[in-house]
Amino acid sequence: MADVASLVNGVSELVRIPSVNPLQSDDAALNGERRLAEHLANKASDLGAEVELDNVVDDRPNLIAKFEGERPDTVVIDVHLDTVAVSHMTDDPFDGRVENDRVYGRGSVDTKATFAIVLDVLSQLKQEGRRPGPTVHLVGTVSEEMGGLLGARHLANRLQHDGHDVARMVIAEPTLCAPVHGHKGGVGLEICVHGHAAHSSRPELGANAISAAARIIAALDAEQTRLEQTEAATAVGRGTLSVTEIGGGVARNIIPDLCTLYAGRRIAPGEDPLEIYDSLRDLVIAAGAPLQVDVEMANGTAFPAFFTDPNDDFVQLIASLSERMPETVTYGSNCLAYDDLDASKVLFGPGSIDQAHQAVEWVDIDELVRAASVYRKLFAA
Repeated sequence: MADVASLVNGVSELVRIPSVNPLQSDDAALNGERRLAEHLANKASDLGAEVELDNVVDDRPNLIAKFEGERPDTVVIDVHLDTVAVSHMTDDPFDGRVENDRVYGRGSVDTKATFAIVLDVLSQLKQEGRRPGPTVHLVGTVSEEMGGLLGARHLANRLQHDGHDVARMVIAEPTLCAPVHGHKGGVGLEICVHGHAAHSSRPELGANAISAAARIIAALDAEQTRLEQTEAATAVGRGTLSVTEIGGGVARNIIPDLCTLYAGRRIAPGEDPLEIYDSLRDLVIAAGAPLQVDVEMANGTAFPAFFTDPNDDFVQLIASLSERMPETVTYGSNCLAYDDLDASKVLFGPGSIDQAHQAVEWVDIDELVRAASVYRKLFAA
């Protein structure tokens, strides 16, 4: 039986430690991935875990806390340390207040709640003089919200390099405690169109980079229209393509010599992200001709879709423990970084994605209790 007050206090405590992704904020006081990792490391160590802070980049470490189980099988629980920015929030993002049967604040639902829940369940087991059934690796990863999933990719490389035989992974995201077995992957295109400046009274003397960018956008929109007519191979759905950023022009009377674009392609199960990137790059360059167009892959990486068979034993186990049917979602997660790991992977966590990234973020206390029940059964199973 969950200690509700302990769960609530645990989430509030973590919300009060700002850990905004540093790529989304220039305020060092808010960029606390390390502070959060160190705080969690101390709590895990007090519970008897073997703890390590594994630096990923720029003094931004992953947390790895190993709780030895009664059996040799293992379960890895990946919870990202970073949150999105808070500048658009309409109340105190870090007060962790409790109202209306909810815990409020940035990270409360995405995804600090899972840290609090797992540690609380393991603390209860310790008080009862018990260890978890499986060996539990509670991992806090950096850079999920922005930056190419650096923390998860670092962890995946380490697990492969060290020869860890990981059979089961839970990736924490707000899923309303349903086991999520699939979502799209993605690849981003950073596009730069090079034109030639001229006085706007003599446009024939220049080469308009914005006009070429408009042709590129039209070509990408046509590709999205084509995708809309394709048949989805799985419940995850078909691939999509969107242009989401544009920049160019220096003055109203100067033909622009430069225009930048960002286009994101969501990858459906069965699609090869590298093949898609190559195809889109060719399409973009052709549409921008005769101007020079440079295309780079965002973050230098492309992710295939995440998809686990809904009848997979681990998916069905979480479904049974949570009394929720397996689902797919539209958003992405750290699951994308673990494609090469031969493990059953499930996205799972309390609360709704609809509350994530909002001007007011919160998680229902009932969801905390429900998720704690699932983890307690999982650790005892």
